[in-house]
Amino acid sequence: MRTFAIAAIMATATTTASAQLRDETAITEGLIAVGMAYEISEQCDSISARTLTGIATLFGLKNQARSLGYSSAEVDAFVDNDAEKDRLEAIAWTRLERLGVDRADRESFCRVGRARIAQGDAVGRLLR
Repeated sequence: MRTFAIAAIMATATTTASAQLRDETAITEGLIAVGMAYEISEQCDSISARTLTGIATLFGLKNQARSLGYSSAEVDAFVDNDAEKDRLEAIAWTRLERLGVDRADRESFCRVGRARIAQGDAVGRLLR
């Protein structure tokens, strides 16, 4: 999940802003949902990502961070920070596993994906 679908829109800035931005729940939860949806779509052949919705979500998160007072450079630095990527990725995997994903069982990604789509949650809205 190294690509984590986030690198699509981000670049560089201060460590302090990254530390503060990591505490913006709406931003981090959105990034985690995108990462979870991406992994499901990559592992389950019968489910695909709503790519345009995902891109719009990422731009929306960046705009939301900007509206909270973070500069584009600060947002870019946060998303490009390897430690933050690893942290968000670990959270996403923990949640996927809690939902029933077994990394060795591709069908488990499909089951979880179908359940998320049926619920219409943040992850499910990014899948079809």
